[in-house]
Amino acid sequence: MQLIVCGLADVEPLIAVRRPSHMITLLDPASLIETPAPLSPERHLRLGVNDIVEPMDDMVAPDETVVGRILAFGRTWDGERPMLIHCWAGISRSTAAAFLLACEHSPAADERRIALALRKAAPHASPNRRIVALADEQMGRGGRMIAAVEAMGDYDFTVAAPFDFPARHA
Repeated sequence: MQLIVCGLADVEPLIAVRRPSHMITLLDPASLIETPAPLSPERHLRLGVNDIVEPMDDMVAPDETVVGRILAFGRTWDGERPMLIHCWAGISRSTAAAFLLACEHSPAADERRIALALRKAAPHASPNRRIVALADEQMGRGGRMIAAVEAMGDYDFTVAAPFDFPARHA
């Protein structure tokens, strides 16, 4: 079970080379993309949400529905082929979604180990704290997901690039 995390500019080339079976798009509502070929629309979750951590005028904050849709969509994926997750830059919304899906697919794993594996795979990862906090609550993780992301420390934006991340952790 492999997750591929990237920014919008890398979506088309990665689809052509990696052939993911599922894709999650997390972009502001005005920037949402159509489902790229050869994916079918039912295997493409399109979420119009801004990269913010608290409500702001004229912006769509991540909410419980967004997190619930990510988790539900993740349960439809059999893991045979990769799932591609992207946002605008591949830094915040997409890394948060990858982290919560890895936690969902690894119920017995330590959240901190998953977060540190995310940091190792992507020095640029800075998971959206609101998405993580909402997922932590929905998944009944008692604050462990939030603490795990905080333990990742600072990120290095200068090296943002697509990366692979396992969806299952021991």
